[in-house]
Amino acid sequence: MWRPKLMSIPSAAEALAGREQPLAVVDEHFVNQRSMLQRPEGAAQLILGMGCFWGAERRLWQQDGVLVTAVGYAGGSTPNPTYQEVCSGETGHTEVVRVWYDPQQVSMEDLLAVFWQSHDPTQGMRQGNDVGTQYRSAVYVESEPELQQVLASKAHYQQRLGAAEQGDITTEIRVLEQFYFAETDHQQYLAKNPNGYCGLSGCNVTY
Repeated sequence: MWRPKLMSIPSAAEALAGREQPLAVVDEHFVNQRSMLQRPEGAAQLILGMGCFWGAERRLWQQDGVLVTAVGYAGGSTPNPTYQEVCSGETGHTEVVRVWYDPQQVSMEDLLAVFWQSHDPTQGMRQGNDVGTQYRSAVYVESEPELQQVLASKAHYQQRLGAAEQGDITTEIRVLEQFYFAETDHQQYLAKNPNGYCGLSGCNVTY
């Protein structure tokens, strides 16, 4: 029996213990048949959380220059969590999409524009009717220079939101190394289940 969805992130001491063994996941991307385990040479990485990861992943694999996407969990403390554990609110993770992209074809700013416009980054621990810490908005990068790019992008979009009389961005933004794969059933879910749930909804403010 799972505890109610929490609206605050548990500390490392409070989080579920998890496991040492990673969850098993197929290597091949269901849509483009590329490896989800072997990073392409020269590819850059961006990890994005914008609510339920099913619709978010589909939006991102459709972008020019995106090489490989994968869904998973990040931002919390529990190692190698399961979907049920993340949904309990007791791991601290949010649902994310890991994007490997070709920076010669698409810039980080272009992908961030898609990110900001594809969900509502002002909602805190929720996204629409999806409520809980696992649905919070997040951007995780690999380096300090990338972090500064994201913060500049946030400032720009906050100005756009302010002009539209909308709220303050609550997106979690930080350098993060660890990404945990979600179960294979969740990978490219809407390609496997075209009529499946997609809660993706922006706030009608362009970047």
